Amino acid sequence: MAAEQSTAIVLRTVEFSETSLIVTLLTRDLGRVSAIAKGARRPKGPFEGALDLLAVCRVVVLRKSSDSLDLLTEAKLHKRFRGGERSLERVYGGYYMAEMLRLLTDDHDPHPDVYDLTIRTLQQIDGSGEVGSSLTYFDAQILRMLGHSPGTDLCTDCGCEVKCSGRIAFSLTSGGIVCDQCRARQRQTISVRVGVIEEIRRLQASTTELPTHVPEDLYGELRAILNRYIQTVVGSVPRMQPFLPSVTRTETNA
Repeated sequence: MAAEQSTAIVLRTVEFSETSLIVTLLTRDLGRVSAIAKGARRPKGPFEGALDLLAVCRVVVLRKSSDSLDLLTEAKLHKRFRGGERSLERVYGGYYMAEMLRLLTDDHDPHPDVYDLTIRTLQQIDGSGEVGSSLTYFDAQILRMLGHSPGTDLCTDCGCEVKCSGRIAFSLTSGGIVCDQCRARQRQTISVRVGVIEEIRRLQASTTELPTHVPEDLYGELRAILNRYIQTVVGSVPRMQPFLPSVTRTETNA
């Protein structure tokens, strides 16, 4: 077994025994990792409180060659998630991100861009950033980075141009917009305002390091279509979806 080091975000911890935990980590260099942290539940354990949910830490992992869990031998805390000190909305936002990362990523499949996106978005939610817009940006970007972007330019069924006026048909089964001719063949379609499709396109194409504000008049419909699309991609309803912000807020009370 070779020891490997990386920075990591704690996505989940599960009690394994009286003294140990099974932890799920998103690492920058190793991808998602599931490992046993022996002694992590001891009052004076070897991990110094570094395994709190959404904490950022430096870890050392012993990779197993079989299908068994890896072994986490060291974790040193860099930054603790403190969104709960500001609002319940920020706590739910952080929990939602952790769930999405568990659902969309695979073990030992590194995506440094996804890790960096997660760090940037957590900084917004843990600070004074607007939660609804930050999570919408996160969703649009992580779907793009992992190859699940909804099609917003051409018909996702026939590949033809789509008339962009008024409202557009969005097909969950085809994974994006569809033209009038193809709409009749789709089993699950949603009628969406052109402005919402343009906003998804803008969020996907954004190269800014910080999440950008989603207009209030588009947010509700945009959040609803992203929720339905994500459900189709992962094959289930994420548990934290109902707790996402229903509106955008330009100011959030600390």
